[in-house]
Amino acid sequence: MSESVTDAAEPQLVPVNAIFHTDFVQILVPVTTADTIAEVAEKVAYHVEGRRVHKQDAPKVVFHGGRRLDPRLTVADAGIGPLDHVRVEYDV
Repeated sequence: MSESVTDAAEPQLVPVNAIFHTDFVQILVPVTTADTIAEVAEKVAYHVEGRRVHKQDAPKVVFHGGRRLDPRLTVADAGIGPLDHVRVEYDV
């Protein structure tokens, strides 16, 4: 059975390996291809801020493949695939 055009546009689950700056635990975080990089940063931060990392009042940035990602990009646009590694840091 072939996929329809609307099915192909549906957001897909993309589990990513993530680490938050200064944390010592790498975590597996479920994101979707439609999530923005800003949303990815918040999803990663949710698991560590106030638990193992002191929450700061600063914007967060995401790095993938050694490059800083534009927060407006989607996961799909940034080329992030399943089990890729991302790093989240405070932009200070």
